[in-house]
Amino acid sequence: MRTDHGLQVIRTALIGAGRIGTMHAGNVARRVAGAELAAVVDPVEEAAQRLAAKYGARATGDIDDVLKDPDIDAVLITSIAAVHSELIVRAAEAGKAVWCEKPASLTLEEMDRAIEATRQAGVPFQVGFNRRFAADFAAARKAVVDGEIGTPQLMRSLTRDPGWPAGLSNAANVKPWTIFRETLIHDFDMLLWLNPGAEPIEVYTKADALVVPEYKDGGLLDTAAVMITFDNGAIATAEANFSALYGYDVRGEVFGSKGMVTAGRHANSPMLHYGEHGIRQHTLRSDEEMFVDAYTQELEDFAEAVRSKGVPPVTGEDARRALEVALAAMKSHEEGRPVKLGAAV
Repeated sequence: MRTDHGLQVIRTALIGAGRIGTMHAGNVARRVAGAELAAVVDPVEEAAQRLAAKYGARATGDIDDVLKDPDIDAVLITSIAAVHSELIVRAAEAGKAVWCEKPASLTLEEMDRAIEATRQAGVPFQVGFNRRFAADFAAARKAVVDGEIGTPQLMRSLTRDPGWPAGLSNAANVKPWTIFRETLIHDFDMLLWLNPGAEPIEVYTKADALVVPEYKDGGLLDTAAVMITFDNGAIATAEANFSALYGYDVRGEVFGSKGMVTAGRHANSPMLHYGEHGIRQHTLRSDEEMFVDAYTQELEDFAEAVRSKGVPPVTGEDARRALEVALAAMKSHEEGRPVKLGAAV
């Protein structure tokens, strides 16, 4: 058994060599103690080879190459969302621990199948809701749990992706419902996590294509606001937009009977530039800048769950709750009405 910093090394295979997979590969190889990037899998073998070569891993275009490898302890699934649930099931059936980017599935039926497969196999299954691992969001959650803000009454979570003056450069490649299942799903998870013990009971959505209206007929939505009512009385809003010209903007807020907590930041440095046009500050421009420590921590915690055969900090059941809200938000948009949870899908 190899060790690193006194930790048993968890040999991992990355499935999906796109942008997010490339980032996770670098974190596993360089930042996560007790983890090794052993293999990279991608159907485009050249992509797998390019990424694997950077870190001394092996590359393959066939997932079975790693699923049948007894030296692989875990897989990191960073492929397109449409195949996540299938890959979770296959990895679990091969006895591999599973870490999967959100959304872990696109339907509740697929999600249930993935959860059951990992349960039957007895393998850890964690989903990549990275904001839970950011220091400011974690501190906000602790304040809520400790009763420091009293009973939550108003809540807010938002995601505004960085944009460009010309609009949304990749609009043609954005699939319908992306804003709910792949963007706002982070905010839905945050609102659920920051209101522990409460259950969402109603969802109402307003959404449109305001950044690139010419793509609306193709199903693209680039701006959305979702109101969620909880059974403890809290009223929450989740909002998203794909074109924030000032940078990457992710924030959360819980207002309660005793006070308020907020999380999220804009600046990449406390430095302020005072000049003839006023005061300027450089802003964060990507999720990798804002959440580099959180991305690292979530993989460290996953590796520890694999070692200990314990329960990961973000479970399949957690991912299912966020997906249920996302699907209800989609239904609300389609039907133009509030949707009760439980009857939404």
